[in-house]
Amino acid sequence: MAQAVKDTKMTLEEQLVLNLCNPELRGNALVELSKKRETLNNLAPLLWYSFGTIAALLQEIVSVYPALSPPTLLAGAANRACNALALLQTVAAHPETRTPFLEAEIPLYLVPFLKTTSEAKSFEYLRVTSLGVLGALAKVDDTEVVKFLLKNEVIPLCLRIMGTGSELSKTVATFIVQKIMLDEVGLQHICATPECFFEAANVLANMVVALAEQPSTRLLKHVIHCYIRLMDDPRACAGLRTHLPEALRNGTFDNCLRDDPAAKHVLQKLLDKLAGPAGGAPHPGPGPAAGGSHGGPAQAGPSHAMM
Repeated sequence: MAQAVKDTKMTLEEQLVLNLCNPELRGNALVELSKKRETLNNLAPLLWYSFGTIAALLQEIVSVYPALSPPTLLAGAANRACNALALLQTVAAHPETRTPFLEAEIPLYLVPFLKTTSEAKSFEYLRVTSLGVLGALAKVDDTEVVKFLLKNEVIPLCLRIMGTGSELSKTVATFIVQKIMLDEVGLQHICATPECFFEAANVLANMVVALAEQPSTRLLKHVIHCYIRLMDDPRACAGLRTHLPEALRNGTFDNCLRDDPAAKHVLQKLLDKLAGPAGGAPHPGPGPAAGGSHGGPAQAGPSHAMM
């Protein structure tokens, strides 16, 4: 076994980052750094600017690609890849490293994980952790981040996961879509055509139907926030007046929101906007039926390409 290079002047995190470049020591370093990442304020710059470190993390990610299709991914390999992704999330979240992280297009390495459909825990773990990296980017109000996410068709990937994923992956994916829409560029993108609008509206409506059967206050709040933001677009607002799921209007979620005053306030805000003056002409074309009774979640399509 190789031995870690000892340097009494190194901090523990510096030693662990150095160990990432040694294949025999990398596994333990990934585990330890992932555990400590929330408490190490300088970890992101250290990871980004240390020679060979990002390449080592990407090597861990790429190494599991062959096991994605057909789905043969083992738990151990998934855990290593997720630890690498967790460190990339730290880099994505840090103000000093976020821009170079985007410019290097590192998030594109996550796309194969987001496209997987296996329901095995190892695959779901990969999807959730990958979404966490994108969520760290989207969390910051930055139009350049939104443009990057739109250009690389993150919205269709998130919409698919919102329709088919676990509660946790749905929650993170919905948060990402919500943050994209909060930027004017993102809202214009989703409302640019009837196809784009109704694709998002169909997915949200199906989620409301599912939440009526299996409530999740956290997820419901993100869905409602998406609706509220869509209503800032005049045509989308007009469309939602006739296509908002009935479950959001008729008290279906009263028990679910009973102990969450903030969530009740958000829903009331949506209903108040709905009762306000009409915003403009509705989108043409077929949309989700009131009450959200569709044949299944909408699938992502090419209409979300960057306009």
